[in-house]
Amino acid sequence: MPSPSLVVRSLATLLFGALVASGRTVRAQSAAPAAPAPAKAKPWYEAVRVRGYGQIRYNRLLETNPQLQCEQCDRSWGDQGGFFIRRARFIVQGQIHPQVFIYLQPDFASSAGATGHVAQLRDWYVDLGVDQHNEFRFRLGQSKVPFSYENMQSSSNRLPLDRADATNSANANERDLGVFFMWAPRAARARLADLANATGKGSGDYGVFTVGAYNGQTANRPEANNNQHVVARVAYPFVVNGQIVEPGLSAYTGKYTLTSEQRSAGVKGHSDWTYTDERVAATFNLVPRPFGLLAEYNVGRGPEYNPARDSVETRSLHGGFVTASYQFKRGKQVYFPFVRYQVYEGGKKHERDARSYSVNDIEVGLEWQPSASFELVTEWYHGDRRFEDKLRPRWEQRGSLLRIQAQFNY
Repeated sequence: MPSPSLVVRSLATLLFGALVASGRTVRAQSAAPAAPAPAKAKPWYEAVRVRGYGQIRYNRLLETNPQLQCEQCDRSWGDQGGFFIRRARFIVQGQIHPQVFIYLQPDFASSAGATGHVAQLRDWYVDLGVDQHNEFRFRLGQSKVPFSYENMQSSSNRLPLDRADATNSANANERDLGVFFMWAPRAARARLADLANATGKGSGDYGVFTVGAYNGQTANRPEANNNQHVVARVAYPFVVNGQIVEPGLSAYTGKYTLTSEQRSAGVKGHSDWTYTDERVAATFNLVPRPFGLLAEYNVGRGPEYNPARDSVETRSLHGGFVTASYQFKRGKQVYFPFVRYQVYEGGKKHERDARSYSVNDIEVGLEWQPSASFELVTEWYHGDRRFEDKLRPRWEQRGSLLRIQAQFNY
């Protein structure tokens, strides 16, 4: 049996060894960097960004014909036109979840009949990512229809003051309510996002392949028949010798109904006023670095007023445009001289009696960006336009004017 002193010495030895080992562990732990605390996900309201822009115009300098007008372009053209707030946009957007993106955009300068400056919804949609990197995603809500590069391009980035009749006649206000499936690899998405600004003049990220369905009566209007429009688009931004080139092809098909408020009394048409509405558009875009070129052409069929029969019929349409531009800088200021030529033969389904048009226009202008917060565009326009409906069955106007627009970004 061991003596008590031996037991005490043994316990003391064990206790001392344990203390030494404990001290080494403490010193080792204190020398190592502390593990970071788990990162907390940001609340959704901290991921939201608020921005917007406004545009003020005057269109009547050096005007030669006050009867030359363009209802879909700018309602302040021509007789009784004056200073005009073209857009007053306020945008709320945010990646509120790694796979959920929201976008809300009202416009406080919309028109309702004889009343101007009415608040109206432009965009309200959500992008739902399918995979971890959101290369595949669904867009639900009211947004731009993925047809035509210039239609998808923001009005804050576009060089000419109005969109071309040939392609914009496909969708008034460019938008509708529906669901779209989009795919784009991460490299393409990053490139598209990098170009979507005042110097890149991009159209935004609508995927490199998109297919979807939408009502077809255009934004803020209820569906008027039992057929939804179907649209598909394919485009890709390639890098060629340091330049970015984006060719594209888009098409849609559906049925459009000319509602009672769009028809003049006595005009003839289909018994149900529903017409075939379909188009195909080809696009070529060269990003202005420094020289730029955007060209689009579309063909199709849609409702159009026929003066010879005093009726709205399904008729063929065709037209397109070419915009050439050049970007140069002086210090921090950016300049974009540009010229656009466009032609169009066909109807505008959104206007009274699906008004018949023949357009031959040329525009020459300069965009000046003294800072990121302000832009000034001066544009000389010369047009030859025939625009006919039941109330004006033979109406053609020619003329020119100097247009000025001030835009502020915030």
